Amino acid sequence: MANRIVIDEQLCKGCGLCVVACPHDLIEMSKKLNKHGFLPAVICADAMLRCTGCTFCAQVCPDVAIEVYREKKS
Repeated sequence: MANRIVIDEQLCKGCGLCVVACPHDLIEMSKKLNKHGFLPAVICADAMLRCTGCTFCAQVCPDVAIEVYREKKS
């Protein structure tokens, strides 16, 4: 399993802190509103391949809407 993040778009309130925190500029804001009327953070599949699993995005998320999964090293 490679490094990846999962953003719960329904929990995200669109503050954008994760966008700023990502050192590789992989996260962006959606152009579609979630069910609460916010533009949530998203990451595309291509960007996910470049994710290092640094956890900066999850650490700054005030809504705890981001989970980080890191590649297991053998």
